Amino acid sequence: MNYISVALHPSHKKENFTCGKQLLDTYLHKQAKQDVKRRLSACFILADGNEIKGYYTLSTASVERRLLPEEIIKKLPPAYNDLPAILLGRLAVSKNYQGQGLGEMILMDALKRSYFTSLQVGSMAVIVDPLDAEAIRFYKKYDFILLPDSGKMFLPMATIAQLFSHGSY
Repeated sequence: MNYISVALHPSHKKENFTCGKQLLDTYLHKQAKQDVKRRLSACFILADGNEIKGYYTLSTASVERRLLPEEIIKKLPPAYNDLPAILLGRLAVSKNYQGQGLGEMILMDALKRSYFTSLQVGSMAVIVDPLDAEAIRFYKKYDFILLPDSGKMFLPMATIAQLFSHGSY
């Protein structure tokens, strides 16, 4: 399986990364290594040598059935109140590389990784928790659906499967 990202490694110069969002910068600088070590999330880096162009994190999650749109709920077995998902917890592109389409490339890499993981470990969607209105606009461009009353967005795995079953990405 080919991905454009690699797992975070000590050789990556994470302290030099800045995307313009303090929360995302601080996470990479101070917390990502510990989260990976504790297996709380996996952190993947798009790098040029040791320079980090962008990163994203993935972890397991669940989504409450009641938050999903009715058209999705009716396709699911009624026994499940919490449904398995993959959380795309963070996604950021370095200021030095913004405006070059890397956000989309990194998102597609994360979705591809999530899709192929879902074939081995059940997951019905990718969930994101957008940081701000700019992030909401970004994810809406890729058909993520806002979950009312939660602030989260999701993309069904069935939609993601269509991207990768036809070799689009």
